[in-house]
Amino acid sequence: MGGSIDVSHAGQAAYVTINNPAKRNAMTQAMWIAMGDIMHELGSRRDIRCIVLRGAGEAAFGSGADIEEFRALRADRQQAIAFARHGHRAMQAVRDCPVPTLAAIRGVCVGGGLELAAFCDIRIAASDSRFGVPIARLGAVLAYPELEGLVRLAGPVGALEILLEGRLLNADEACRRGLVSRVVDALEFEREVADSVGRIIAGGPLSARWHKKFVARLGCSDPLTETELDEGYACYDTEDYQIGYQAFLAKQAPEFIGK
Repeated sequence: MGGSIDVSHAGQAAYVTINNPAKRNAMTQAMWIAMGDIMHELGSRRDIRCIVLRGAGEAAFGSGADIEEFRALRADRQQAIAFARHGHRAMQAVRDCPVPTLAAIRGVCVGGGLELAAFCDIRIAASDSRFGVPIARLGAVLAYPELEGLVRLAGPVGALEILLEGRLLNADEACRRGLVSRVVDALEFEREVADSVGRIIAGGPLSARWHKKFVARLGCSDPLTETELDEGYACYDTEDYQIGYQAFLAKQAPEFIGK
């Protein structure tokens, strides 16, 4: 019983699907654990150049935790802490994944679903998507690790409005507030996702990993060390750099090898 986290592959892209459509892709505890395991495994693979997170079907990307488990698994503070560790591990695995991540969002994207999407590098939403975190209706709160992605995207003021009102935002408003990267018509959604994946894969995989690392580091207030500054030029000693600029001069598409 319950849903699953499914993985499929197409070339150098991996597709991670939240599969529980009967409950709008709600996440059971087992699914949170699986999401963390899968993201760690995919992030360690050099042959994967893009990871796409999506929900099964067209009605929902994800609706967060499966509330039917709350009575048994989140009945008090200690149970909630134990349960939350699995969700936090999954979200942090998405956040810290060295491989570029893309959330392909259709339908409802709320609660834990939005928290997962918030930690992806790019979020493409179909025009029929809806977003929100109506957790106050349960008398519950987002803990600090769960708030991180929402505040990063919407800012403290925007995050508070979303949490205090608990209303659902349509895709255009979500885009204006920074929750998604761009909105496309539902009929063009799959093509746009595929095109974005293609553009990511066409770039140098080492470039992508370094850019993710550098952008994350600039979010820290500590001054950069000389070693860190020097790393910004390490790419010029790679085979991919030689492949890239020589292909440009020859007016050819580069075929990067990740070395």
